[in-house]
Amino acid sequence: MIVLLLAALLGAVGCGHPLQRRLEGRWFGESVENVESEQLAMVTGWVKGMSMEFAGDQLTVMVPLEEPRTGKYEVVHARENDITLAVSGAEGRIDTAHFILDDTDSIRMKLGRGRTMVLRRE
Repeated sequence: MIVLLLAALLGAVGCGHPLQRRLEGRWFGESVENVESEQLAMVTGWVKGMSMEFAGDQLTVMVPLEEPRTGKYEVVHARENDITLAVSGAEGRIDTAHFILDDTDSIRMKLGRGRTMVLRRE
């Protein structure tokens, strides 16, 4: 009985934040918002070539012509559909990423200066 209770407790603790679970899966870049018109074509091409995969507490970013980068992430702030992640990268570097969860198949990553990248779930 104690073993079953402990297993259930560990399973519940390992599930992560509810918004974190909504990130699970592979997301593909679709478009960008609030980018200057002279940069729109170049930036859109880059965005459409990239993808992100969330698996458990691991985030893998895939960009064309580069090796995929994987790091452990954790939720550092979440409110309604906004979520901020701390991602451990190479050499112990910690980066933050801010997402807006629009619906089950669409998220936006804030890029700064009012710009966002729209991603769709595979």
